[in-house]
Amino acid sequence: MNRQDMIGTAGGDCPEGLIETLKKLTTLDGVSGDEKPVRDYIIEIIKGRVDSWHVDNMGNLIAFKKGTGAGRKVMLAAHMDEVGLLVTGINDNGLLKFKAVGGIETRVLVGKRVRIGRDRVPGIIGYKPIHLQDASERKSSVKKSALAIDIGAKDREQAEEWVSVGDTVAFDYDPVEFGDRKIMAKALDDRSGCAILTELLKNRYPFDLYGCFTVQEEIGLKGAKAAAYAVAPDLAIVLEGTTCYDLTGTDEHMMSTRLGGGPAVTVMDRSVISDRGLFRFIADTAENGGIPWQIKRTVSGGTDAGRIQVSGSGVKVCTIAVPCRYIHTPVSVMDKSDFFNTLRLAQEVLAGLPEWLEKCGREAGSAPDND
Repeated sequence: MNRQDMIGTAGGDCPEGLIETLKKLTTLDGVSGDEKPVRDYIIEIIKGRVDSWHVDNMGNLIAFKKGTGAGRKVMLAAHMDEVGLLVTGINDNGLLKFKAVGGIETRVLVGKRVRIGRDRVPGIIGYKPIHLQDASERKSSVKKSALAIDIGAKDREQAEEWVSVGDTVAFDYDPVEFGDRKIMAKALDDRSGCAILTELLKNRYPFDLYGCFTVQEEIGLKGAKAAAYAVAPDLAIVLEGTTCYDLTGTDEHMMSTRLGGGPAVTVMDRSVISDRGLFRFIADTAENGGIPWQIKRTVSGGTDAGRIQVSGSGVKVCTIAVPCRYIHTPVSVMDKSDFFNTLRLAQEVLAGLPEWLEKCGREAGSAPDND
């Protein structure tokens, strides 16, 4: 198998249909612990591209593609879940109380449209109008306890006909292409990674490849822990949508990534320090391939790499991510060029992995210089 066969669709434009796949993925609701709609759609995409697939007890979708050689096991991971809310109570007046699922800033919730449960019951998150707030309320931050979801029910009994305590709540925003190659949509973290992973599964590689679409990343990287234990990979690359804060007035060192700057490669975050040799290999691959890329500068947040790294006797890991403005809010923004270049970089990395793995050797500690 030659390098171009492994790279597949790399070229000047995003593969046909991949943007539409991404947009469809963002319209599906998959709050942590309730990822089935996303998983079912991905299964339909990949079932003809892989040798086998299964759903584990946690809900992870693990796809397998046999390698053409006797190489090592490589794991690619992207999480299916998104941040959202959970219905925790129904008031006598039919309004719903809720808790956050994942990290969500309360200030972004007021006035936002939502969908509740598998029936996708429409609602809106309400708060006291500014006309009725006293001086202290206007100056203080919004408390989640003061918010409620209005589904238009006249009372508790009617609300209980439509929704139940324990239902998940997703944001109700359809994707929009706008401006200069930009897309705004909910859940780009991490449907962008999921879309890229479905594309990478089109090709066969010299090593055994496991494509893992994980669950419950947003509440503690839980699905990745189970998936990594089952796969026991030698190496893993996590495909993500990561923070981008490059707005006017932001100090340079506080810009974790820049939109349009290419895929972001992680050196360190709160969950992981990437394998130095693998990081260098990815960076060199981008430079040699003329692919724009950037280092994720800030060390906040975490990814599935943190759980995969400490599975078994340890796994070499690194994260390649699409920069996304406003993640963990009802709508985020990405640049299509970053999305495509993340795919290109992942393709080039997979094409070069056999040679790099050969250099690493089969004995622990024999990898290329990590100093």
